[in-house]
Amino acid sequence: MTKCILIVDDEEDIRAITKMALEMGTDWTILTASSGSEALEVAAASHPDTILLDMMMPEMDGRATLKRLKADAATQPIPVIMVTAKAQPSSLTEFEDLEVAAVLAKPFRPLKLAGEITAILGWS
Repeated sequence: MTKCILIVDDEEDIRAITKMALEMGTDWTILTASSGSEALEVAAASHPDTILLDMMMPEMDGRATLKRLKADAATQPIPVIMVTAKAQPSSLTEFEDLEVAAVLAKPFRPLKLAGEITAILGWS
């Protein structure tokens, strides 16, 4: 069964590179959103299997978007993988209170991303 991934990032080039890398290495359906508010709409309408959520975005950041996703019964069960440039060991404590499947550091290696997502979520 094919998976559906929602990539949420305000940077167009990051969305494009991530989408291309996941499409090249998998048969997954890749959706994108450029903001937290757009992510809420896409997630509610499409029910992706997981969401890659950028932490630092204008207007509604990743933390606020995650809070809204987890507060909505329709999107609450979707696993979220937070993506951030701040994922240094010393700053990981700020993510401990978040309901996320994992935190991935930017920059990540696009061609290894599908394998990382598969491992994090236990997909075979």
